[in-house]
Amino acid sequence: MTRINFYILASGNAQTLPAACALCEKAVDAGLKIYAHLPSAAVASDFDSALWTLRQGSFIPHEHYTGSALEMPIPPVLFGQGEPPEDHHDVLINLGLEVPAFFSRFTRVLEVVSGIPEQRKASRQRYAYYRERGYPLALYEQTTSGGWVERKG
Repeated sequence: MTRINFYILASGNAQTLPAACALCEKAVDAGLKIYAHLPSAAVASDFDSALWTLRQGSFIPHEHYTGSALEMPIPPVLFGQGEPPEDHHDVLINLGLEVPAFFSRFTRVLEVVSGIPEQRKASRQRYAYYRERGYPLALYEQTTSGGWVERKG
């Protein structure tokens, strides 16, 4: 069954892309394939730039997936607005406002939650959706140093 992790940014922090990129890097280091589901082409462009500039000297192999054939070798990180290719099913990073219809084919879903109170409403609805269907859930809160600590309950 798909495991769902919510990563809640510090209060007032609306910068979901750096957090999503750091989660991508961690998953790539673990040898996993990642698909980042993004709400728009503009966010996809920003995500592409953020992957290039995460840290000086770092590089996360990635490609914008538009549904057409990919060049080989396929990078471990794909991102887009539509459905991912069939062979990318390890980790889904959702930056969209809704639960993607294809989420259950992934081993793990990572939901990055903005620290802006008004923007948290949609994430609460996604949390309730997963909980009502019995998916295992974990919550992590961003610390002041930028790390993550698991929140109980």
